[in-house]
Amino acid sequence: MSTPLISIPVGVVVERLKAQSKWIDHIWRPANVLEGVPDMDAWTLLEGNSDRALFYAGKAEIGLYAGDAPHYRENLLTGYPKLWIILRPTGVEPPLELAMVTANPFEGEGLTESATDIVEPVPMPETMRNNLAAFVEQHYVHEPFFKRKRDKANPEALGQRPGGLTEKKS
Repeated sequence: MSTPLISIPVGVVVERLKAQSKWIDHIWRPANVLEGVPDMDAWTLLEGNSDRALFYAGKAEIGLYAGDAPHYRENLLTGYPKLWIILRPTGVEPPLELAMVTANPFEGEGLTESATDIVEPVPMPETMRNNLAAFVEQHYVHEPFFKRKRDKANPEALGQRPGGLTEKKS
């Protein structure tokens, strides 16, 4: 695993909603990313009641890598940049652990393949958007599109076997 050029510390807020189901009691989902890390313990109740509550899930580091600059750029070009929050069930209390937060949309989408993890995008805060834009400006390298040309087919070579061998007829 390579080391990121920049690590941005963030706090993550998750929402717990009362489920309208006979199989589960609550639905959990990422709600927001805070710029910086508040001085509080993970899984502190921020507000709410038994129907809807917000919790501070904990601290994460968003790692920025120069090789991912094209992906960050695509995220910014959407006009509504997002951060992907990944929560993993623990089977104990607290019921989830904060696995990671990423600004790379391809990484975020790739992590949705797990059948157990909760992966949701949330809006990127304005200051973080500006910092990401500066990072992309510094590290993005445009690679021009290069269209390859195919070689013309050689009709004489189509029926030949490699090495000049021909098939024996019985």
